[in-house]
Amino acid sequence: QVQLVESGGGLVQAGGSLRLSCAASGRTVTSSAMGWFRQAPGKEREFVAGIRWSGYSIYYADSVKGRFTISRDNAKNTVHLQMNSLKPEDTAVYYCAAPSQWHAVFPTYTYQYTYWGQGTQVTVSS
Repeated sequence: QVQLVESGGGLVQAGGSLRLSCAASGRTVTSSAMGWFRQAPGKEREFVAGIRWSGYSIYYADSVKGRFTISRDNAKNTVHLQMNSLKPEDTAVYYCAAPSQWHAVFPTYTYQYTYWGQGTQVTVSS
């Protein structure tokens, strides 16, 4: 079992920055990867960024490349998402998630993830 708790959301003006954190506890060793997703009102939940706990593989959705940076602190079992140059279209509830099994190809679909945090609201005003 893996427990995930997000923090760091809030209200920011366009062009501003926020840093989200996801603290993981439980059987994170078996998870192998962490992903950030977001869901805007009326839209499906979509992949934003992901990182493997071991190694240096990092993945981003095209919509956030060059603006968002995902990182991990293995000692603290925490994953961060630094979000810069925020746009109104980044407004969403952001979730961190972990799969329950290994995926050779990094998982980017919601059905590939078993454990989810409660979500944190990010609102970007224009």
